Amino acid sequence: MRTSVTVTHRRRVLCVFPAYAPSFGTFSHAYKLMPGVRAFMPPQGLLLIAAYMPAQWPVRVIDENIRPASAADLAWADVVLVSGMHIQAPQIRDIARRAHAAGKVVAVGGPSVSASPEMYPEIDYLHIGELGDATDALIARLDESVAPPAAQMRFETAARLALTDFPIPAYDLVPLRRYLMLTLQFSSGCPYRCEFCDIPGLYGRQPRLKTPQQITAELDAMRAQRHPPAVYFVDDNFIGNRKATREMLPHLVAWQKQHGYPLQFSCEATLNIAKQTEILALMREASFKGIFVGIETPEADALKAMRKEHNVALPMMQAIETLNRYGLEVTAGIILGLDTDSPDTEARLADFIDVSYIPILTINLLQALPKTPLWERLARADRITDDPSLESNVRFLRPYDEVIGLWRRAIARAYDPERLFARFINQVEMTYVHRITPPARGRLTWSNVKFGAIFAFRIVYYIGIKSNYRRPFWRAARHALARGQVDMAFAMAFVGHHLIEFTREALRGEQNASFYSARQQQSVPALEAPLRKSA
Repeated sequence: MRTSVTVTHRRRVLCVFPAYAPSFGTFSHAYKLMPGVRAFMPPQGLLLIAAYMPAQWPVRVIDENIRPASAADLAWADVVLVSGMHIQAPQIRDIARRAHAAGKVVAVGGPSVSASPEMYPEIDYLHIGELGDATDALIARLDESVAPPAAQMRFETAARLALTDFPIPAYDLVPLRRYLMLTLQFSSGCPYRCEFCDIPGLYGRQPRLKTPQQITAELDAMRAQRHPPAVYFVDDNFIGNRKATREMLPHLVAWQKQHGYPLQFSCEATLNIAKQTEILALMREASFKGIFVGIETPEADALKAMRKEHNVALPMMQAIETLNRYGLEVTAGIILGLDTDSPDTEARLADFIDVSYIPILTINLLQALPKTPLWERLARADRITDDPSLESNVRFLRPYDEVIGLWRRAIARAYDPERLFARFINQVEMTYVHRITPPARGRLTWSNVKFGAIFAFRIVYYIGIKSNYRRPFWRAARHALARGQVDMAFAMAFVGHHLIEFTREALRGEQNASFYSARQQQSVPALEAPLRKSA
């Protein structure tokens, strides 16, 4: 549904999404391998807001991960709407500066301003909280005037719009073919209270839900234009409401069968999903291929200290093996710099990576996000810092240089090409062979065939010929191809290429040690034991 506000003026609304800094999880180095791909995921929140605007108001959406908002874009607009996360704060401010220079009023919403409105004193309107009565109040204010207010105005949501009333995001306003994967939201909120996480504070502990019919309608809307075949459920926890997930999945399976399985899915969930075998079986049948799990650390005492006891509901390796048996390749989030880290942490992490065979690990330094229990605890102990030369805003209990050294050695070892592609080889036997084989008709289109041919050529050229890790790549690719895993030979190529290249940049000091790190980058000496050249 659109807003219920009755408007009397025509306002041109420009929604601008700020660029992301590169990270392990955005796969930016892989884009050059994939024809037309320029960005990771569409800006789901802004597309939702765009769809909620009054029907009389023309709306444009610019994702600055694809191209910057131009002077002509800003000249067209009456109002500029921006949304983003804390890590995008500098880019949010830059968009506001450019919009103000063009004489436009600016409103910012989303998770960053909702958690820390004090970070944006220069922006005209702050939308704090989720879609709801504050959104309607902001729309009414903009209908009244698009002149800058005399002083900053804040609109804070008291009554949230039910997810069942959410409009279909305005997918038609962005070029979906330019993204690595699409996004879909089924639920919002998470019942757990992990110390470092801001989700419960922002979105609540009682997950709110869309209907299965909304989900399939959004999939239909995505398919109205050229699009990538991968869809990521951006739910804070895919099993935040296990009963609802179990009831939704058969609708997803039926939709896939009706359309010939044109899409594959991935999601993020807590590790205790391994206990939900009925859900896992339905996910397999719906063609879920990957799952991001916040492992955080293999150390049980550390998990308990961060209030993440649910990660030890099953023995960790048993849980990972269970997910693999249902065809789900695990991506693991890992945090270093915890108060519980010890001299043994490095060896335990290395053992975990070797034994679990998880190929993709986002190994980040601990960051304290505002309004989280972690932030509050560390602030009381005077352990929050805003030093822009540091990789984290946390004053670690262990010496800073020691923690940074641990992080650098950990990523160097994890993404050594020989070790990385060996883990992929293991995934062929542990995971990929357990996936369903969907019919070809849903994917056998001229567009997909053309894309695949160009993709294959670029993989062979950039990785199979030019790279200095071509030998371990070909070893893994031959293993996958011999077992009919053509798609996965492609996937391990573009994933491996990004992880190796990003790691090398990080070890040179050109990338930060966390997705949330705001460190000003500068060159650092090379690691004594850099990634091995494997040509």
